[in-house]
Amino acid sequence: MAAAMEEFEHQFAAVSAEITSKINKIPILSGNDKKQLASSAEKQVDEAHELLEQMNIEIRNIPSAERQKFTTRLKSYQTELNRLEKDLRRSKVSSRDDGAREELLGLDDYRNSEDQKTRLLDNTERLDRTSRKLDAGYRMTIETEQLGQDIVDNLHRDREKIDRSRNRLRDMDSNVGQSSRVLSAMMRRILQNRLIMLFLGLIILSVIILAIYFIAKK
Repeated sequence: MAAAMEEFEHQFAAVSAEITSKINKIPILSGNDKKQLASSAEKQVDEAHELLEQMNIEIRNIPSAERQKFTTRLKSYQTELNRLEKDLRRSKVSSRDDGAREELLGLDDYRNSEDQKTRLLDNTERLDRTSRKLDAGYRMTIETEQLGQDIVDNLHRDREKIDRSRNRLRDMDSNVGQSSRVLSAMMRRILQNRLIMLFLGLIILSVIILAIYFIAKK
């Protein structure tokens, strides 16, 4: 009986190792290869269950002195097989998730590509608008600069006119000053001449009066 149990244990260990190996390979495969490997692993899980059932039958025929030892081993084998079944289901779900994730990633890549195109178009339009605004601003700057230059030129011409007018006024002031001095000199001369004539008139009048006085006295 113990020899049969050991044989079942060796078979279970070999099957468990193969199941573990296939579980590790399933996520990295795709398509039919992945399905075939998953199906083969499921068959080996069923085979492992059959081995555990055979172990359970053999344990019933083992003497009670050794039965507890093999019962404990059987429980550990059952726990191990349950873990392998969970890992197998997880690997198959992971495979489907990987496919879905790839589809989602592909969709995300497409969406990201579309978003990038949209952003590029928006950026291009924004750059075009900015370029047009800069061109308009540049033209306005040139026009403003030209207008400012025209204003400066006009101010320069006006300044020259004002300077010429100021020079004319200075010349006129100089001429007026000279004329005023000439007139003043003429007025002084006229006044002097009048005073001289008045003085001479007084002298002549005095002489006449004296002459009349002396004539009348004789």
